[in-house]
Amino acid sequence: MSGLPEWPVYSGRVTGRLRTTRVAALVLLLLLLLLLLLLLVVVRLPWAGDLGIHAATVERLRHSLLDPGNPLVDADTPSPYYSPWTVLLGCVAKVTGWSVFVVLRAGALVALGVLVTGVWRFVRVLSARPAAPALALLCLVLLWGTAPFSWSGFLGLHSLALTIAYPSVLALGLAFHLWAWLGRAVREGGGWPGGSSGEWWGGWWGWLGCGVLWAVVLLVHQFSGVVASLGALAVMVSARAGRRVWGRLGAGVALGVGVLWVWPYYDFFALLGAGDGMDAVHRSLYRDLLGRYWLVLVGVVALGVRWWRDRWDVLVLFFVLGAVVFAAGGVSGHWSWGRVLPAALIPAQLAVALEAADRGGRVVRAWRAGAWRPRAGWGWVLGVALVVGAWAQAGVLGYVVERGVLPGVVEAKYREPWAGYHWITPWVAYGDVVMAREFPSRRIPAYGAYTVAPGYPDFFLRDEEARGVAVRRYFSEGAVGSVRAGIVREYGVRWVVDRGELLRRGVEGLRVVARGPGGEVLYAVVGDGAR
Repeated sequence: MSGLPEWPVYSGRVTGRLRTTRVAALVLLLLLLLLLLLLLVVVRLPWAGDLGIHAATVERLRHSLLDPGNPLVDADTPSPYYSPWTVLLGCVAKVTGWSVFVVLRAGALVALGVLVTGVWRFVRVLSARPAAPALALLCLVLLWGTAPFSWSGFLGLHSLALTIAYPSVLALGLAFHLWAWLGRAVREGGGWPGGSSGEWWGGWWGWLGCGVLWAVVLLVHQFSGVVASLGALAVMVSARAGRRVWGRLGAGVALGVGVLWVWPYYDFFALLGAGDGMDAVHRSLYRDLLGRYWLVLVGVVALGVRWWRDRWDVLVLFFVLGAVVFAAGGVSGHWSWGRVLPAALIPAQLAVALEAADRGGRVVRAWRAGAWRPRAGWGWVLGVALVVGAWAQAGVLGYVVERGVLPGVVEAKYREPWAGYHWITPWVAYGDVVMAREFPSRRIPAYGAYTVAPGYPDFFLRDEEARGVAVRRYFSEGAVGSVRAGIVREYGVRWVVDRGELLRRGVEGLRVVARGPGGEVLYAVVGDGAR
């Protein structure tokens, strides 16, 4: 027996007559409210984390699609942020003249649509229950833990609120479409019970399309691409496809590798050597696991039920693959492997949603009849877990309404977003170089300027370390004027941003131009900047 279900739900013809139940309607209503909240978040677009580098990437592509250079510093280097998605957004910005933040909002709407439809399609491969897709989406967003956590590539409500404009959201949405497409290709390619090799989806074009989509996911967000790859592997192993499918699969993989090879904006395969440099950043992914994910344990139990019914269940295989890679990263000290954790979380969240949807029609009847059975209790258990998860992430409401409107207990869960640097734009022009420390350097390039050192690790920037040293030397209290002057000349610095330290020290060669939030000061470099 295959680990994937046998009913042909993809074509839209579900076996049997399915009617929308009260439970399904309620779940759909809750999902619509959740999506409305996310749409309002897109309108506000709170700034935290990596939003600055994604805005800078679109800004560079708007000015030069063919040779954008490094998105953060004034250097002619490739960048993995130049993906098919950001190139498309750059084209939109160039054609429409919209600001990068308007373009990012539009992109966030598209990415959210891709995610919702992708989850819907993949769940339809696994279940014909009417409530299953909507319930799965609620689980993916709310079924996490009670400790605050946000990171790109993780679909918790708090993460989505802060990363909804990131490429990772689109990449995960495309990953769900890939798994659904791959499942259909296996079914109709003769490797599925009752499948037909004459269908288009199971023919060569379907498999080649899967290969291209796989490559696009990897290019858009490499970490989510690894999650997508593990999910695709689970689909194939679960289906135990026949020999005729393996040839077509090989062709699809070969085409996908070819797309990765010819992508002109950066060398994808060079990133395979970047793991060690990314480990320190990801060490925190292995901390407080219970606090961040304990509600997912309900899904782990559901996976156990599915495994008992079918040793080749696709979600069980997916979970095992993700858990093994995540654990291997923790044991070996390759902390960047922690980014694969969604490959274990997603199947657990989907598993409990499917179990609850499968038993949901019996819950009310069993309760009224007094015939309570554990198998009929999935809906109740999941309902409580979702309420707890929603309450734990209620601080997201602060991103769509004023803090003063929120009750005190909800306001305490709210995390203040970052302030932007729009206040420097009347003076700092596109392409100007700004001397700033690491934290401001994560945001300033979003407005078109460069910084001396990148605010994020950059594998392709060979002098990254030297640039960081230059910034520290410039701001050090013991730096003499000649040292600062040499740094200014070497990197073409025209502006300096700090919190007024240089002004208080009486450093010469700088003229105060503007003051921003939090006591920040914008200086113009006068002469050589170090008299």
